[in-house]
Order: sequence, then structure tokens, then C-alpha cells
Amino acid sequence: MEENKKKLMYRCKIFDVWEEEFSLPHGKATRQSMIDHKPTVAVVAVNDKNEILLIKQYRRAVEQHLLEIPAGTIDHEAETPLLCAKRELAEETGFDAAEFIALFAGYLLPGYCNEYMYFFLARNLFPAPLPPDEDEFIEVLPTSFADAQAMATNGVIIDAKTVLGILLAAPYVNRKNLNKE
Repeated sequence: MEENKKKLMYRCKIFDVWEEEFSLPHGKATRQSMIDHKPTVAVVAVNDKNEILLIKQYRRAVEQHLLEIPAGTIDHEAETPLLCAKRELAEETGFDAAEFIALFAGYLLPGYCNEYMYFFLARNLFPAPLPPDEDEFIEVLPTSFADAQAMATNGVIIDAKTVLGILLAAPYVNRKNLNKE
């Protein structure tokens, strides 16, 4: 096997699938598939009633409706993660926010994919709708943050990025509630 021989197997608008042959540290050759994915964002949007804006949409890959936080792919190199977060929030919920807080950034599935996701908390929401993507049919479900936390721990929310987003946002949201008392 040649060292670092890569072959493009499939290409679409947000990722490429590569197959690569390479040598392991002990010299044995192996072959692995890898998804080269554009960077992505996820937004935990919390309104002035302390509700998180969950979205419900059908996901063909798992053949069911899922409850999720707004998320999407950075469209081009000039679009920053923050600009993408603002765009996705507006497309998927019809809102923008006066305050965005960066919560975390990291790899989602590094065993076979280099997708890097930026998580944001969005607060002080205001209407700013953008047309949704033509393949998205989304229902926005404002849900109390406490209920969303319970749904993330009892298996109602089974989307990992959404569970992570809720966990990351909880200290900020719960601190805000404590300050109101």
C-alpha cells in the first residue's frame, strides 16, 4: 500500500467522503473512510420567558421527527461562525438575537468525520425572519428551559448536539434566573 493514498469516493454540497490508505505507527498498513465536512454551528436560543426555541423536523436518516436546536453549515469561507449562527437562527426560527455567547467548539465524530461545530447561546431575541431552506419543514416549539433539560435527560430529546447545547447553556440560563429573584 502506498503511504497516504487518498481517493474521493463521493461529493455533495456539505461534505466529501474519502477513502485513504496509510501506515500505522507500527508499520502495518490500513484503509479508512473519512468524511471531510464543512464547519457547522448550533444555537441555543432562549427567549425572555426563559423558553428554549426547539425545532421539530423530520430526519430521513433516522426516519423520525427529532427535537433539535437550530443548526447548520457554514456556507462559505467568508461566513464566520457567528454570522452563520445568526443566519441559521433566522432561517429556522424567524428570530435574531442581541446577544450571542460562544459556549464551545469541537469535533462531533472524530473517529471518521472532521465536522467541527461551534455552539452559541442566543439571548434577547427579536423577530428577524429569513426564508427557510427549501428542503426544511420546521415547527418551532418554545419550551421552558427546565422542561428542555428534563427532556434531554429522560430520552425525549435524542439529538446529541441538542443535549450538549442544553447542558452548555444551563449555567448561563440558570444564573440569569437566579439574578431575577
